[in-house]
Amino acid sequence: MPFVMTKMEIGALQALCAIQDQGGVSRAAASLALSQSAVSHKIKRMEDVLGCALLDRRTGRPRFTQEGEKLLGYARRILALHDEALHALSTEPLSGRIRLGVTEDMTSSGVSRVLGRFTRLYPAISAQISVAQSRVIAARLDRGELDAGVFQVFADDRRPDDVTLFEDSLSWVKSPELTLDMDQPMPLLTFDDDCFYRDWALHRAPQSQAGFRIVMQCASIAGMTSAIRAGLGVTLLNGRHIEPGFDVVTDLFPPPPNVASIVRTGPKPRNATLMALIRIVAGEADWHADKGPGAAADLVKVRDGRGKPAA
Repeated sequence: MPFVMTKMEIGALQALCAIQDQGGVSRAAASLALSQSAVSHKIKRMEDVLGCALLDRRTGRPRFTQEGEKLLGYARRILALHDEALHALSTEPLSGRIRLGVTEDMTSSGVSRVLGRFTRLYPAISAQISVAQSRVIAARLDRGELDAGVFQVFADDRRPDDVTLFEDSLSWVKSPELTLDMDQPMPLLTFDDDCFYRDWALHRAPQSQAGFRIVMQCASIAGMTSAIRAGLGVTLLNGRHIEPGFDVVTDLFPPPPNVASIVRTGPKPRNATLMALIRIVAGEADWHADKGPGAAADLVKVRDGRGKPAA
């Protein structure tokens, strides 16, 4: 039987990525200025071409099949190259200024590489980057002091227009050398007063029996992981920063909500310059790699202050 080459439409790949970024078909349609039926038709036609299902439609919110997850990685790379080719051949290069807020942990991951690529692709765009805590970036965006931000929120606090880069778990973490005495206030490590992890632990979560006492504040992720290793206290940490040998405490504290790393824009309408930045940031393959807890760390889950492994 002769081999028949199939073709995938750019518009269908854009729709596929938008469904993941926006959290559903209807939101994806709104972000693409299309009807919901048009987006569904694009996905169905691509499924017919490929001969496999990309979305599991049995639940209220569409979830990607294994084949759909695999195609997403290729789709983002294809769309990034597509945009790069359009830019290289464009007779009207983008220009202007972008005021961008990013968190410290994002500058040490894929976002620095992405911003370097963006400035090389669009040398006429001036990018002014501010590094701050997530809650500070969100507030500055709402006041119109930033054009875009790359930061974290609790997964349930995402807004309809946010572009999700990835979701991650949040866990209580400590050193195996630290024994927790539930009759005494828990030694707590926090990033700083603007940290929304800290706000949840102290004000929104059910309190442990004796409460917490803050023993250190540090805005740096490197300083925080060093304090954990030294056994100074317990803290909330997302899965990407849990190191081999850290204990994940599962039974002593209330389970934290998941977090999401997002791109959010300010109150002004998104122009071509902002859209170019969002496409390049969202297209970074590193966001979609499996780097949650357990993927790269040898974790010991404990259930009591004596450090006994969980069943």
